[in-house]
Amino acid sequence: MKPLGDMRRHFWMVQKMARAQGLDLAGAMARGDLDQAEWADIVKRCQGCDGAAYCARLLAGDGPGELPGYCCNREPFRILLADQIMGENA
Repeated sequence: MKPLGDMRRHFWMVQKMARAQGLDLAGAMARGDLDQAEWADIVKRCQGCDGAAYCARLLAGDGPGELPGYCCNREPFRILLADQIMGENA
């Protein structure tokens, strides 16, 4: 089993990647679309991802545009972004 990356580093990478996608994770928690356990799972998936070094370089530039194909959090981010859009349009 591969060791997980530094939790703080990945917490902030998740935050930056979400922001680059227009996703507000704190807002998702406030709306009830995301709970603490789910947020922790998102960070843990990032910690275990082999693409973290690439993401760090990507986020140091202008942002990723769209999530990299290998991103372990593609699906949760997609769902949360759709929930966010639905909440804004309600």
